[in-house]
Amino acid sequence: MTSLSFSPGPRANVVRDAKGQLHQIPPGWECLPPGDAGLTRRVKAAATTWSVTEKLGRKTFSRGVWAPPGVIAAARATLDVERESPEYARKRAGDVQRRAVAHQQYVADFEVEVLTFLAFAPRYQALAATVAKAVTAHATPVGSGTVARTKRIEIDERAEAAVIAWLRHQTTAYDSMQVARVKGARRALRRELAGVSRRLLNRHRGAEPGHETNACPLCRFASV
Repeated sequence: MTSLSFSPGPRANVVRDAKGQLHQIPPGWECLPPGDAGLTRRVKAAATTWSVTEKLGRKTFSRGVWAPPGVIAAARATLDVERESPEYARKRAGDVQRRAVAHQQYVADFEVEVLTFLAFAPRYQALAATVAKAVTAHATPVGSGTVARTKRIEIDERAEAAVIAWLRHQTTAYDSMQVARVKGARRALRRELAGVSRRLLNRHRGAEPGHETNACPLCRFASV
């Protein structure tokens, strides 16, 4: 079946297509809220539906799927019966276990990539391990929405971006800065602070004598 894509319109029963044209939701249709991927797939497979998504910043969020109420009810009833079966319970438990194992492996791989990117000198290996664990713990939780969860770039790039983002929040005054409401201002500030963060990392990479740890925000973090 066909699933047409729209964005929210000016009213609850009106949606907007890709060309900006407004369309009235077909009379009698109901909105299936997001959250149950299995049910949504069943409904889309059973009838022509209207999917509504909204882009906020760089992220796109589902606002539900509109479909005839009978289609939604029938799909839900069938799925409820299947989900009550022992076979479904076993399959679900297996899926959960596989995802947990895959996530644990990804966390371990990501921490290695962070350590590789840090590339700290031998005298700062303990600091590198502390930072790597902190960055990984912050960036890898499922559903966190951080760069570590994207698959659009390779894992080494994710690790680098996660370190720079973590440093921006942990070692600069970024969170308390007032940023002008001008297009590109926040991005420019992030680029500037990324340079600060990279210089901070470089202080821990070379073979030159150690620096004053009390004046280093990264060293101070590790000592807390």
